[in-house]
Amino acid sequence: MIDYIKGSVAELNPAFAVIDNQGIGYMVNISLSTYDALTRVGKQDVAMLYIYEAIREDAHLLYGFATKQEREAFLLLISVSGVGPNIARMVLSSMTVDEFSQAIADNNVAMFKTVKGVGGKTAQRIIVDLKDKIKPTGHTLLKETGHASGVVFDEALAALVMLGFSQQMSQKTLKSLFSSNPGLSVEDAIKQALKMM
Repeated sequence: MIDYIKGSVAELNPAFAVIDNQGIGYMVNISLSTYDALTRVGKQDVAMLYIYEAIREDAHLLYGFATKQEREAFLLLISVSGVGPNIARMVLSSMTVDEFSQAIADNNVAMFKTVKGVGGKTAQRIIVDLKDKIKPTGHTLLKETGHASGVVFDEALAALVMLGFSQQMSQKTLKSLFSSNPGLSVEDAIKQALKMM
């Protein structure tokens, strides 16, 4: 799994950036807040984006974030049933990570409904599913699985998807596993998930 990409910004628009890393151009889907951060990077400066890889049968997509907190919010959002990467990106383009955390802590359904593609039911589902994953003091984001930076969860998820299981079913199974045993290794998580699916 790619954790981050460092390089010069070869191309930039509000929907994606191309990061040139040693002659290879990585096309990375971004939010408006990450776009804003990248516009402040000079031509000679090195940009760094934290990456989420979406591996599907028909595509291998990269999503990039200016901060780990934004990637964490994205991962929490796509863990919600019915919220895919594009809706998650729209949410994070419509509000900052702090506003996102605050909206969940305050049960602010109206704020989520202002996001294109998010209706009332989806807004309520986001709040209900993520309410216990946000610390009330300062609204700091918690990792959904409780393990360091979600790397184990991400790698296990990518492996299950590559094995042909749907992303939604894989996420649900892994969330169940990690909620009862947050210290699982990637290998153990995959083995136990395969027994449950």
